[in-house]
Amino acid sequence: MWRALATQLGNPSGLLGPVVARGLNKANGRAIEDAVKALGLTGGESVADIGFGGGIGLDLLLDAVGEDGTVHGVEPSSDMLLRARDAHSAQVANGRLELHQTTMDRLPFGDGALGGWISLNTIYFIAELETAFGELRRVTAAAGCGVLGVANPDWLARQPFAAHGFTIRPVDQVVAALAIAGFAVEPRTAPDGPPANGYSLLICR
Repeated sequence: MWRALATQLGNPSGLLGPVVARGLNKANGRAIEDAVKALGLTGGESVADIGFGGGIGLDLLLDAVGEDGTVHGVEPSSDMLLRARDAHSAQVANGRLELHQTTMDRLPFGDGALGGWISLNTIYFIAELETAFGELRRVTAAAGCGVLGVANPDWLARQPFAAHGFTIRPVDQVVAALAIAGFAVEPRTAPDGPPANGYSLLICR
């Protein structure tokens, strides 16, 4: 059971996919709201939600960048991409939302193409942070900003599902890897993140 849940959290699919998507939106909603606010978007930017899962971040980013902005959704799960395409058919049709099936270490953007990005609860499924964070740095504009969301590793280590395919790292180790990639990092504790006790939003510039 726990292995199946862990697999779904990393790649929601099949009959359980919609259930997991709704659960992700509910559990992570406040932290995603905080992440989008931390970007300080004023409208017209090109931004991305990397590993968007249930898709609530896409809605928040579309609102934040306005009619003149572009949102990119990056997600390895084909089921979540189909779900997002159905839920945002108008935005996909008019070009305000572009969806990409790929992972953080293979971002389909040019150098400095993104004015902002968010990525929450994704790095547990990434084997090599150096490559992934190098890609994030490459695609982030000089004046851009990104927000990486990371659960309290002590809390996560106590969850039965995390024993199945999760890579759990101390937050300091994640911050160090971001710094090596070229980011200046400001750690913040999200007051109502998942879980509320110690969820970190790492502001990357």
